[in-house]
Amino acid sequence: MTIRCSIVGGSGYTGGELLRILLAHPRAEIGQISSRRLAGEPVFRTHPNLRGHFAHAFCNPDDIKPCDVLFLCMPHGQTAGQLERWRPLAPLIVDLSADLRLSDPAAYERWYGESHPNPGALSEAVYGLPEVSRSRLPGARLVSGVGCNATAMNLALLPLARAGLIKRAIADIKVGSSEAGAEPGPGSHHPVRARTARTYSASGHRHLAEVFQALGEMDLDATITAIDMVRGVLCTAHVQPTRPVETKELWKIYRAAYANEPFVRIVADRSGPNRFPDPRVVVGSNHADVGFSIDERSGRIIALSAIDNLVKGAAGSAVQSMNIALGFPETDGLTFPGLHPA
Repeated sequence: MTIRCSIVGGSGYTGGELLRILLAHPRAEIGQISSRRLAGEPVFRTHPNLRGHFAHAFCNPDDIKPCDVLFLCMPHGQTAGQLERWRPLAPLIVDLSADLRLSDPAAYERWYGESHPNPGALSEAVYGLPEVSRSRLPGARLVSGVGCNATAMNLALLPLARAGLIKRAIADIKVGSSEAGAEPGPGSHHPVRARTARTYSASGHRHLAEVFQALGEMDLDATITAIDMVRGVLCTAHVQPTRPVETKELWKIYRAAYANEPFVRIVADRSGPNRFPDPRVVVGSNHADVGFSIDERSGRIIALSAIDNLVKGAAGSAVQSMNIALGFPETDGLTFPGLHPA
């Protein structure tokens, strides 16, 4: 079975990664990829890594034709108001923006500061992180994207949350510049972004809403810091546990949580330069490396997670969710192991 996939808004980093992954997918063929600004221009001029692999030009989004799966990679805030326009074009819609991530309209208004323009879609959309939503994905017709920072936090904390071990947690999130998107802004323009370690969200980041939705309400906050890295998210969560825990028990808890997850790897070695998760190791891959340590003095658990924000934090999880929704092998198109060194 071959499916025809098209992409609306394919000129950004997420659209380019999605196209790269789909080109390697054994059951997918590319229909159209749109960009209103670049319509008629060859796609490889924007995504030069695809030169020789994809010769088509961007089309105007108004010219998108019916297909089997339609991926929406539009800027945040556009999908919700336009969703009904796109739905007749494909039986499965996968949105990579933030518009459909929260199932509760009240939560959306609280975290995003405005009422949702299409609240009915929120209850229908399945959150596109298979590690927390796998049972709801088969047969889904509408799948939401995931926040990259939320994904790193979710995967670091999921085993502890399910074991009832989180009394309080603070997540220190370090992110690369590609998280800001392809269009430069006052904080992402290279001269002000390079060689920096700048905290831009000290507390109350909206991606926390996705963690509370996935893992349950808890005493959790996060600080987000931009560092001199292009791709990647590193979550280092400092957890005050509800009871004393030893390393041997943590191994059992994390192994039980991720035993059947094809893209989650436990990285918690006793020694060596790669003993803990490192975003550089997962660049280009759909892997999430998770790890842990215990501060013997205080009993604090340090839970870590490293992902590529453009893959596991966006396009990779979207394709993984598509595979599950359509009954394909979950790993189709996603077996690239990453680069080392990167």
